[in-house]
Amino acid sequence: MSANGTKIIRVIKGRRPKVVVIGGGTGLPVIVKALHEQDADVTAVVTVADDGGSSGVIRNYINVVPPGDIRNVLVALADMPGVERDVFQYRFNSNDSFFSGHAIGNLIIAALSEMKGGIFPAIQVLSKMLNVDGHVYPASNTPLTLHAEFTDGTTQAGEAEISAAGKTIKRIHVEETDPDDHFEPRAEPEVIDAIMAADVVVLGPGSLFTSILPNLMIKNLGDAVKKTQAEVIYITNIMTQKGETENFTDAQHVQVLHDHLGEPFVDTVLVNISPVPADYLDRQRYNEISSPVKSDYPALRKMGCRVISADFLKLRDRGVFHDGDKVAAEILNLAFQVGTMKKR
Repeated sequence: MSANGTKIIRVIKGRRPKVVVIGGGTGLPVIVKALHEQDADVTAVVTVADDGGSSGVIRNYINVVPPGDIRNVLVALADMPGVERDVFQYRFNSNDSFFSGHAIGNLIIAALSEMKGGIFPAIQVLSKMLNVDGHVYPASNTPLTLHAEFTDGTTQAGEAEISAAGKTIKRIHVEETDPDDHFEPRAEPEVIDAIMAADVVVLGPGSLFTSILPNLMIKNLGDAVKKTQAEVIYITNIMTQKGETENFTDAQHVQVLHDHLGEPFVDTVLVNISPVPADYLDRQRYNEISSPVKSDYPALRKMGCRVISADFLKLRDRGVFHDGDKVAAEILNLAFQVGTMKKR
């Protein structure tokens, strides 16, 4: 947006910049919404390995892909009146043993998944119903379970259980949740096509091991991210996360990504340089937060990454977040630099 609030329309060779954002959690819809408002052609690829909260309960009842992250991204890209948006996002607070804590949108997604034979076709139908500008793709059409191996040699299954284990994660992988499915997890062709056609592919922000990597561990999806000619951007988290990345530098985050995919593939890293004020964070409410991520520019450059440092910090509600507008502007600047030319 310009200073007077007028939308700035920017194009690459007669079209809107194509941005694919891969991840999950609360940070994903913030970035997706800001990119949409700055007129990018956005495709969101959302993790399906979440097993907590309302999504987890619904998944346990009817064995569908957890809908919570997908619901929030749909709303970020939807063009619908405020009252409809509020109803879709409404979370029951009754004492009913089933409905308590469930978001209406999660129930709608679960119902459509049964009607259409999977989460992927269900979300495409719902995208039309909600007037979504862009694309929302589940990383897989079937529920996946996250598995972790820790540095002490033990293993654990389940996103919430892995985070709660309090151990250092060595490696993660995903498997089909349904024990009767014996095939390798796969992303749908539309996901792969979007990644290959993108100007930029964005990873994060979000939990490294439980929001970003589960997507990349789907083999054909990870292979596409390595092969695409798009600029691959990693948004470094502002804070480290207990049970996942305590004491990690930004370079260590990237190294984990490279190690899991077997080769360097991240081109650009966005790093926040604005300090987090002491005693601002409500650590009871945001109890998964540990400490600010430290920067290791020499290590990032040694890995061949371009580093963009700026004030990406937004403080609100006694929490620490990325400023979606600033991050989106930087992503689009990179998209226009890269255009449709091949990287490297």
